[in-house]
Amino acid sequence: MTPNVFKWTDIAAEKGIRLAAILLIALLLTRLLRSLTRRLIPKANGEGLGRLARLHEQHVKTLASLLYSAGTAIIVVGAILTALPEFGFNVTPIAAAAGLASLAIGFGAQHLVRDLINGFFIIVEDQFVVGEIVRIGPVVGRVEHMTLRRSVIRDMQGALVSMPNGEISQVANLSRDWGQVFVDVTISQEASSDTALAALERVCAELRADGAWSPVLVDGPRALGVESFGPSGATLRLQLRTVAGRQDDAARELRRRIQNRFEQEHIRWGGVQRVEIAGKEVPQSFTARSNS
Repeated sequence: MTPNVFKWTDIAAEKGIRLAAILLIALLLTRLLRSLTRRLIPKANGEGLGRLARLHEQHVKTLASLLYSAGTAIIVVGAILTALPEFGFNVTPIAAAAGLASLAIGFGAQHLVRDLINGFFIIVEDQFVVGEIVRIGPVVGRVEHMTLRRSVIRDMQGALVSMPNGEISQVANLSRDWGQVFVDVTISQEASSDTALAALERVCAELRADGAWSPVLVDGPRALGVESFGPSGATLRLQLRTVAGRQDDAARELRRRIQNRFEQEHIRWGGVQRVEIAGKEVPQSFTARSNS
């Protein structure tokens, strides 16, 4: 009787040590996973962040939580499968069935997996966040909603465009750093390019000195010179660089000031064409002025 007791005691102690080792390894892997996922979250004071930065931080927190949950589930399942043989269970059929099931699911959901992986990198690499203006393929609009699987864009016509993240191969973010636009002005053949350029320089200087617009401007506006010329006249080009998202507003204001200045200095826009109407004894003509 005594030898049997010692035998069972040794077996229980050996299995207990193995089970304790499995549990300890699982706990260590869980702690390591939590430490790695926490590093994904940027350390910053939430009160000093802007709206877009807070939204981005929330996205990263959600992603980190998802990764931690999925990793913990994998660790727990692995620990259970490793511990079952200690209780006399044969896990080979279970592992084989699980492998076949995962293979079938992988083939059936390969597009979903691709969407999730690409969505993961979009968030981690900070390619764009909710509220920014982006261009994805032919679609230009504001990011309304994001998940790991899809991104929802509201285009310029107000339509909501849902895009699977797996189909996003190239993104142009129009809300980062600064935006740039070129403004072309066409003057008639009779107008002097030097006079028009001098007028444009005065307009640019006035816009730069305007307190309402100077905070918006990053560089310029400035007149670059004659871009092209032809039968309709010469085309003058201006460069304008602003904070992100305000280049179109500043370009509209610049065009308005240019029009007013040209009218004040009697600088003619566009080309002038003389068209004679046939079929009458005295040809009548009219002058068509084209503005651009």
